[in-house]
Amino acid sequence: MFLLKLLPAPLHRALYRLADRVRRQVWTILRSTVHGVRVLALDDAGRVLLVRHSYGSRKWTTPGGGLGAREDPVAAGIRELAEETGCLLGEARLVAVVDEDLHGAKNRVHVVVGCTGGPAVPDGREIVEAAFFNLQDQPHAMRAGLAENIRAWVKAYRALGGQFSEGQNVPGLID
Repeated sequence: MFLLKLLPAPLHRALYRLADRVRRQVWTILRSTVHGVRVLALDDAGRVLLVRHSYGSRKWTTPGGGLGAREDPVAAGIRELAEETGCLLGEARLVAVVDEDLHGAKNRVHVVVGCTGGPAVPDGREIVEAAFFNLQDQPHAMRAGLAENIRAWVKAYRALGGQFSEGQNVPGLID
């Protein structure tokens, strides 16, 4: 993976688009189960971080990605968020496991919610845009139902005690 970083960003994005097309075909044919993680990173104002990928539909979505064999979902969420946006995730909790259709395959998604601080910086390769949005004012260019799911998952996170008040430092992230 390190060698991919040596490629010019436009070529790297083109390879992501090609790999995404191939991956969709394989999933459609095999109809396998893939395991992934979806990350809801909340800033100190309670806004959620959303990203746009350089491939696929390019709609706004949550950061996330594949879950490695025997990888802890919370650890995977922390890793994916850092890789895609440079953000750290604190007070992270697994709040749901949901099955979603992914081009004919079953995607078992582990939803991890936590707190982040600092600006989100897209990697410019896989992620082309990242921004924080209010829970009640998320962008229209999202997969159907995702905005409602985000609000429900944040509510579940807060019910588990995973919230902090505006202006409070995120433990482990801000000194």
